Amino acid sequence: MPKPLSLPFDPIARADELWQKRWGPVPSMAAITSIMRAHQILLAEVDAVVKPYGLTFARYEALVLLTFSKAGELPMSKIGERLMVHPTSVTNTVDRLVKSGLVDKRPNPNDGRGTLATITEKGREVVESATRDLMDMEFGLGAYDAEECGEIFAMLRPLRVSAHDFDEG
Repeated sequence: MPKPLSLPFDPIARADELWQKRWGPVPSMAAITSIMRAHQILLAEVDAVVKPYGLTFARYEALVLLTFSKAGELPMSKIGERLMVHPTSVTNTVDRLVKSGLVDKRPNPNDGRGTLATITEKGREVVESATRDLMDMEFGLGAYDAEECGEIFAMLRPLRVSAHDFDEG
């Protein structure tokens, strides 16, 4: 897919200038617009890398989560909790992975109403290959060195804490 032509100016900086003229300086507007645009760019880049494996980045994340578990399986509720997504999204994601033969589902013997998702051998192979490809393209963050990636992580952490993503204690 060809890349769109670059604009001869930074549209976010221009929007910030116009915003300031109309409503005064609001640095958070330029920041959120930049973050949202970065999200679009990164998601498109990583999705393009995992697409040949029949994955989206969300499905890839679910597979990685299953590989991190001791037995290669987790309750669906735990997947949603760890990925911080709605139960319906987990169901859709896992069902797509089941259709692709990358995950199996079975009743949870420890919870009569729950379901376990288990990564298959094919799922393990796919996640290993996709991970190599994503690491080769540095998850789309090749414009930054390791220290800058650490700074990005640290800079966004207070936002995640204030959103109650996790308990800092």
